[in-house]
Amino acid sequence: MALGGNPIFNGKNFRGATQAPPAPQAYGQGYGQNYGQAPYGQNYGQPQYGQQAGWNAGQQAMSSEQLQDLYNRPAAGPADAGRMTFDDVIMKTAACLAAVIAGAAVTLVVAQGLASMLMLVGALGGFVLALVNTFKKQPSPALILAYAALEGLFLGGLTRILDGMFPGVGLQAVIGTLSVFAVTLVLFKSGKVRATPRAMRFFMIALIGYAVFALINMVMMWTGAVQSPFGLRTSVEIFGIPLGVFIGLLAIGLAAFSLIMDFTSIEAGVRAGAPQRFSWTAAFGLTVTLVWLYVEIIRLLAILRGDD
Repeated sequence: MALGGNPIFNGKNFRGATQAPPAPQAYGQGYGQNYGQAPYGQNYGQPQYGQQAGWNAGQQAMSSEQLQDLYNRPAAGPADAGRMTFDDVIMKTAACLAAVIAGAAVTLVVAQGLASMLMLVGALGGFVLALVNTFKKQPSPALILAYAALEGLFLGGLTRILDGMFPGVGLQAVIGTLSVFAVTLVLFKSGKVRATPRAMRFFMIALIGYAVFALINMVMMWTGAVQSPFGLRTSVEIFGIPLGVFIGLLAIGLAAFSLIMDFTSIEAGVRAGAPQRFSWTAAFGLTVTLVWLYVEIIRLLAILRGDD
């Protein structure tokens, strides 16, 4: 099964946690141990099956009421056994998104000069913590929430700038992000869209192509080769439509499919009984994808508004 293209889910720790443990060996199937036969090297006269020392009179004297009480007790669920559950992932993702909103609120209410500085701090700090959390052997809730808060600073500053230029794009981007998330979740739950190996190959090819374009565009903007605020996205047109519209639609599609792959990885982790701590890894992966999706949507909206 293909796990997520998200490097967070492709890390060896999460992948290892999604591997189901080997089935326990059935009684009596051990090497050289047939049913009722003494193990190799066991001395004659050693207690056999049903004669363990722990079997005492107190255990034999358990009343029928005690047995019935034990039988009626509910079985331990995944959460009781310290395993990852969908509820864990939902709650921890909600905590991450709350940290993103809190960080965004800061840059939306402070002075413009301070907001720009905090936006830069959030972008650089979020990038560093994203790398740390991706390659860290064990998930750290504090570092994951810190990443979410820093990304909130960046998104809040970006939204403030673009919404000042094109009023309303911030709210539209939020609605668009939530809509794409809801649609991908419904499609995944219905089984209509799955992260098949073939789809994964197309995704990786498109993602590499998009990354190369983004790198070239960034270099040209930094060197002053293009003067447009969005670089090649708005300085180049195809049939009168800015190149950024086509690139933006491609990027949103890639981010949406990345969500499908994230859902696939989370489902695999829950089914395999991954340790509960990896629900933080799942929440981190979803947060990274949602941040990427929001950035692509608000940039596309700004390009469309700027072309009016």
